[in-house]
Amino acid sequence: MHVAPLGGTAVQDHVALAEIELCGDLIIAASAAGEDRLSLESIDEVLKVTEERGRERDAGA
Repeated sequence: MHVAPLGGTAVQDHVALAEIELCGDLIIAASAAGEDRLSLESIDEVLKVTEERGRERDAGA
């Protein structure tokens, strides 16, 4: 078993917390959904993927 060093690093902690928050957002959305599964569009909306793609597209233009 690999154990992180005492104190860790701010970068690792920040990334881990962001991942946990995204997973929590997906769990909340899935529990509120009326279907058995979230659609790909719903997942993109929860993860704000379309917003990021829009910013990348705007930056490249």
